[in-house]
Amino acid sequence: MSVGSPTQLSEPVVLSHAKRSLFPEREEAEAYAVVDTQFTMDAWREDEPVDPATRDALSPFNHVRVGSGYPDLVGVGPLDEALVSGLDDETRTPLVAVEAKGYRGDGRVDTERGVVQAHDRLTDANVAYLAAPTAAITTGTQMLARDLNVGVLGVDADGNVTPLEVPHVVGAQSTSATTALRFQATAQGVADQSFDLNHPKNYLAYPLAVHLDGPTDDLVAEHVVGATDGARRGAAFLGLVEQPAGAPEPELTPLGAEVVRFAMREYGDVGDALRAFADWKRSRKRFTAVAPRWAQLARQVVFEYPATSLLVTELQRLHDDGVRKPTLRQLVRDVYERHPSFAVELFVSSRDEARRRVLRDDGTLVEDALADGSVYQSGTTFQLKAMLYHAGIVTERGTEPCNLDPTADVWALANPL
Repeated sequence: MSVGSPTQLSEPVVLSHAKRSLFPEREEAEAYAVVDTQFTMDAWREDEPVDPATRDALSPFNHVRVGSGYPDLVGVGPLDEALVSGLDDETRTPLVAVEAKGYRGDGRVDTERGVVQAHDRLTDANVAYLAAPTAAITTGTQMLARDLNVGVLGVDADGNVTPLEVPHVVGAQSTSATTALRFQATAQGVADQSFDLNHPKNYLAYPLAVHLDGPTDDLVAEHVVGATDGARRGAAFLGLVEQPAGAPEPELTPLGAEVVRFAMREYGDVGDALRAFADWKRSRKRFTAVAPRWAQLARQVVFEYPATSLLVTELQRLHDDGVRKPTLRQLVRDVYERHPSFAVELFVSSRDEARRRVLRDDGTLVEDALADGSVYQSGTTFQLKAMLYHAGIVTERGTEPCNLDPTADVWALANPL
């Protein structure tokens, strides 16, 4: 195989290098990117299998509408200053759309079409790029991209990516699809370990320990739960604490400070409030039954989590339609009809195998796959649902992934209107 041959720089390969360049894996970065479901196929052309390593680099997959079409890649995250101009505090984490072009069977690369497609995405995206083999990018392509404010990423056979045209960040409208991606890119996005623990008391107690003198994790372990990493992570996902770069301990957010004020009003002393949590250690009783005022506070906090209002809205809609005890499978189908990108991000595991089973190459839903509990995001179907149950929002607690039957798992509002 010669360097720069069409086979080496097919569209999936070009896109995988562009994704790595735009969204390198950085633990501290608030970033998230998905690649269109057309790239889940085993072969890009009949005679060209997609290397599993390339597909792994491209995952997770989703079918996200931006502008009038579906970009090859959509992501949200901080960009290197060499890749974009005009960033400010408001556009620190822009929404990015990428159209990739690689060598076709006839040896050609349709770069100008890629530029036009990328430009179309700027109605909903802040930044748009064409990614293509460097050798195929002509002066005419660059001039067209410059006129249309589209960035151009030249990809070499060895994987190096060079910005040949640098776009200027622009304002963009928000849609349900782009909101889903922005949600995933924040500290509150649905992740495999977003809520390690399935009781809101573990997260409500954490800001109390932050406020008190002494090592936070030691206080949490003594009075609340031994899994202090999970408690800290969940408190951060709920927006109760944050850990600024370089800070030795987590700090309270405004919402976390309100939890502390609540404890002071109820107990007169934050230490006494934290010690009260010891009574609920390892309790499986519903929080609304054992600590109704704390459970009411938990309800308010959980409603600050962006996914909760969407779930409650859709469950109320199902109730209005006469579905009194919707199953998980019914709920996902309902959310998908109105918010397809959000439904996938919220409920379906980001694992390549799960997304490939649930979504066809054209991004449509394989409804039969929704009957299998293994394709679901446990952070939503187990831990988040359990918290909604303890907070008095839904009628049944979450189910562990190994026991999940999506055709029988009921998601119903405890107090439908």
